Amino acid sequence: MKILLVDDHALFRDGVALLLKELDPAVQVCHAANVREALVALEASADIELILLDVILPGTHGLQALEEVRERHPGVPLVMMSSLEDQVTIVRSIQLGAMGFIPKSASSHQMFEALRTVLAHGIYVPPLSLAGVALAIPVQPRTTPAELGLTPRQTQVLRLILEGKPMKLIALELGLSQNTAKTHVSAVLRGLDVTTRTQAIVAASRMGLMLDGDGSRSTPAAAR
Repeated sequence: MKILLVDDHALFRDGVALLLKELDPAVQVCHAANVREALVALEASADIELILLDVILPGTHGLQALEEVRERHPGVPLVMMSSLEDQVTIVRSIQLGAMGFIPKSASSHQMFEALRTVLAHGIYVPPLSLAGVALAIPVQPRTTPAELGLTPRQTQVLRLILEGKPMKLIALELGLSQNTAKTHVSAVLRGLDVTTRTQAIVAASRMGLMLDGDGSRSTPAAAR
């Protein structure tokens, strides 16, 4: 497995690289200190399976790096890492397509939990970080998309939403027009009783939703 680690502090990158070796001794870590180096690495290595990206990088403002990387390489799962742990930054990261957010204050155990969740096609957010969003969504027992009234096609759409895919990529991957994709996304949001994609991610996590309705193996939508 090859992971791209993007952070402007070399010492931090070295430390995270050592931790990643504990997760998987066979992991290969590519280093980048800024967005330009990250994009060069992504163009040069088509086999990068995960991006770990700092929120604040030289030459970029806030989550600008996330937007740029996601726009050019939407198919590669991306996790944000930052010393910023406020709810606004975390929610905005998820809205822009990040599949997880790991505070730099997190323990190695939390980091491993986050990465395992993302690699299993789930969404990871720090405990309580989305409390304000989640309060409006009741905790429900583990369920399936079919029990929510979602069709197999809508289940496929839900999986791509949870993977942080933008509308254009959802339509492309499923061979749908954008209008049809939007219709399915709206149906998914109604099925989860939410109004935004961020709320859908939180709702799926709190339900322990099992995404086996599209014929693939059962995996939890997200984990904590």
